[in-house]
Amino acid sequence: MRTRTKVLIGVGVYILVLILLAVIFGSTGKNDEFQPQNEFKLPAWISIKVFGIDMSINRAVLYLALGTALTIGTMTWIARRMQQKPNRVQMAVEAAYDLTRNNITGQNLEGRFATKWFPFCATLFFFIWFANMLGYIPLPTNSEETISIFGLQVPTFALYAATANISVPLMLTLMVWFSYNLEGIRTHGVFGYFRTWLPPGLEDMNPVGKAAIFGIEVISHFVRLISLSVRLFANVLAGHLLILFMAGGLAVLLGLAALGALTFPMAFAFYIFEVVLIATLQAFIFSILTAIYLGGATSASH
Repeated sequence: MRTRTKVLIGVGVYILVLILLAVIFGSTGKNDEFQPQNEFKLPAWISIKVFGIDMSINRAVLYLALGTALTIGTMTWIARRMQQKPNRVQMAVEAAYDLTRNNITGQNLEGRFATKWFPFCATLFFFIWFANMLGYIPLPTNSEETISIFGLQVPTFALYAATANISVPLMLTLMVWFSYNLEGIRTHGVFGYFRTWLPPGLEDMNPVGKAAIFGIEVISHFVRLISLSVRLFANVLAGHLLILFMAGGLAVLLGLAALGALTFPMAFAFYIFEVVLIATLQAFIFSILTAIYLGGATSASH
């Protein structure tokens, strides 16, 4: 029997089982009580307001603290246990170090700037990676839905990522944006830095044309605030939404229990894809763009 025939038979059996489940369990109708957006709400656990600014402790703050602690703790623990003959953990860390040192920083920054900004780019990579990976580990952080354990109301398990909140990627982006602009001014001087925004070969162009190109460059620098932050935020948020809906949210929302038999394998596939690829890829993209922006700001020309 050919592979194509086997696949078609498998799909046919799968659909037949789904139809039987639909006939047996039927439909309970649309569930208006289930609100998927509530999974991303941030109710205050400890309310703190300073001069009218809400600084309450919530789920996002917890995930930020965990991501920070994992980044510092893991790298410190490994650094103190380096061996002449590395084990598998040390080999993985050395590979990640080589990625951040040579591929991310070394290829985009020159000389002393690569040495100077390597810790910054590497820290961004590892922090974002840990924050993303934490988002795929179920933790008891859903305080809106609780279970009673010996009379104590314990939050239920949920998936959440600090980087799925736009404020976190935006703050990281602001750090990068101010860092590369200040480094560019420190390297070239104020007017010298802004002159590097114009590409070479415009000496004979009229002032109006130069002003137009400079204006486009100004816009592109401010657009980086949006592109860099939204790229990370949107990819992580979209991944969590896909997992939420495929793992049962869609079946609950539509009231079709049998639909879960179809969507759950897809949820598992999305989960593996997000953990293996997206979490690392987004950390890599954010850190390498940081190195590229720093390299562009410190280079001699545009």
